[in-house]
Amino acid sequence: MSARKQVATGDRAILPEGAKTIPIFVMGKRYEVPETLTIMKAMEYAGFKFLRGAGCRGGICGACPTVYRGEGDYKLYFGLACQTVVEPNMFLAQIPFYPANRAQYDIETIEPLADAVHALYPEIFRCVACNNCSKACPMKVEVLDYISAIKQGDLARAAKLSFDCIQCGMCAGRCMGELPQYHIAQLVRRLYGKYMQPGAAHLKKRVAEIESGKYDALLAGLQKMSHAELEKIYKEREREPDMVGLGTWMPKDVSHL
Repeated sequence: MSARKQVATGDRAILPEGAKTIPIFVMGKRYEVPETLTIMKAMEYAGFKFLRGAGCRGGICGACPTVYRGEGDYKLYFGLACQTVVEPNMFLAQIPFYPANRAQYDIETIEPLADAVHALYPEIFRCVACNNCSKACPMKVEVLDYISAIKQGDLARAAKLSFDCIQCGMCAGRCMGELPQYHIAQLVRRLYGKYMQPGAAHLKKRVAEIESGKYDALLAGLQKMSHAELEKIYKEREREPDMVGLGTWMPKDVSHL
C-alpha cells in the first residue's frame, strides 16, 4: 500500500479542472466525493451539515477528530477532518467528543507539585506504556512521554511536551489504562503557566501602563468613531510583515507602545 497522505496543505474546496471522484464510507454508507477535499469538506459535499464539531477548520480546536481505516488495511488511522485529505475507500467515523473523567480543583489553591497531580489523577499509574495514546494523536504529540514525565515529577517537561494538545480525546479513546491524558495535561499546563513559567517583564510593564490610564484617551476616541471610520483606520494600519525575523521589526509610529 502506498504511503498515506495524512495532512492537507490547504482545504481545496474549489476543485481543479479534471478532478476525479472517489468512494468513501461515512458511518458505513458509501459516497462519491472529489478526491481533492478534506474529510470535512467531503462530508459536506456528500450532504452532511455540521451543527457542532466544525470548529475553526484550521486544525487547532480539536473538534473534528476522525478514526479511519483503508480497504484491506488492518491498521486504524487518526486525523482531524479539517486537515486530512480523503483517500479511496476510506471507512470513516467521527468522534467530536470523547467522554472522560475530569478532576475538580481550584487552580488558586492547588500546589504546583507532582504529588498534587497524582492525588487528583491517581489513575495515571495505571499506564502500561503501550504508547497507543501517542499513535492516536492527530497532532503528533508524544503523549506517553508527557505522562511519563508527570509520573516522574517533572511537570515543566510535561507541560512543554503537551503544549500542542488540542483536547480532542483521541488518546483516552485508545488507552489500555483508561487514563484521561488530555485532562491531566491541561492541569499540568495550567500549573506551569500560573506558578512555574517565568513572568514576562514587558507584559508587567504594559499592564502597569494600562492601569495607570495611559490609553484611556485613545480608547475613548475610538469609541466615538463610526463603524466606517474604524474600518478605515483598521485597513490603513501598519502591519507587521509576514516573513520577518523575531524581534527585528518595529512600526514607524511607536507613540502608542
